[in-house]
Amino acid sequence: MSVLPVRSAAECRYDAVSLGEVMLRLDPGEGRIRTTRQFAAWEGGGEYNVARGLRRAFGLRTAIVTALADNEIGRLVEDLILQGGVDTSYLLWRDYDGIGASVRNGLNFTERGFGVRGAVGVSDRGHTAASQIKPGDVDWDHLFGELGVRWFHTGGIYAALSDDASATVIEAVTAAHRHGTVVSYDLNYRPSLWKAIGGQARAQEVNKAIAPHIDVMIGNEEDFTASLGFEVEGVDHNLADLETDKFAAMIERVAAAYPNFQVIATTMRGVKSATVNDWGALAWSRESGVVASTHRPNLEIMDRVGGGDSFASGLAYGLIDGQSLETAVNYGAAHGALAMTTPGDTTMVTKAEVLKLAGGGSARVDR
Repeated sequence: MSVLPVRSAAECRYDAVSLGEVMLRLDPGEGRIRTTRQFAAWEGGGEYNVARGLRRAFGLRTAIVTALADNEIGRLVEDLILQGGVDTSYLLWRDYDGIGASVRNGLNFTERGFGVRGAVGVSDRGHTAASQIKPGDVDWDHLFGELGVRWFHTGGIYAALSDDASATVIEAVTAAHRHGTVVSYDLNYRPSLWKAIGGQARAQEVNKAIAPHIDVMIGNEEDFTASLGFEVEGVDHNLADLETDKFAAMIERVAAAYPNFQVIATTMRGVKSATVNDWGALAWSRESGVVASTHRPNLEIMDRVGGGDSFASGLAYGLIDGQSLETAVNYGAAHGALAMTTPGDTTMVTKAEVLKLAGGGSARVDR
């Protein structure tokens, strides 16, 4: 029995659509941002990564709602999106002013970290085209009604970019519900995004306004505390010892506070070093209660950025596919674990690899 009332594929143009910013990620590889002489270029963005994962790993029909400044950087980002197979019909182009004084494209400098040196991200995303999308810019009723969308995803990174962005999120999720589309939201708390606009208090104000409109709420081991104000008892500030029962109790409190949530999911990452993490996930529905994925202690990773987004896309795929919540959370945890073995925000994983690992498969040579 399906956990969620997902619309049929036959009546919808898209299986999933995301709303969010797509940035150009500049990656110094094994080096440091401050000393490198070259960068590898990728595209990435918390909400976009979910749509791309659903397309590339799981073969679903996806699209991105975003905006880019019309210059060579914007066209590079578009090309990277197209290589990922995500439909750009709802990509809004904005005239470029020549220097980026009024509109520009976001840049994300990200180094992976290694051992005792943690990953570092430096975003350069003020005045971006995506942050300036406002209510009325997108014909949501055409997208969700006439074309049809089974699953809509957005999140707290996009909502943090501007007051217009958070208002657009509420406009979009309200329209999605009018047409029977399931709505997921990843809290994705980033202190740097809220620092200049009111900090954690403002983050909670914005996310608490959005939360009543969400069906599937996703976070990580700190998001529910920072973005919605739900403390996990007995967990220290460094999140060194993550106890499943304490997080399960927190999820039950979240569910009681927001009866509209049909599914709640959280990743659980214990950071031993930049390259060794404990990794797992929990999910909840009213029918199943709390279920846990396979726990993977001492998971070796190459690049942690995008691991949570790959969890979200694996979870969404399982639920869209009509799987049980336990199966879906294991798809998500397996996809996240695999995605963190390769560089870049976006997945290089196949559906077969996800299903193999979720089913208990090993890393023996496949030949």
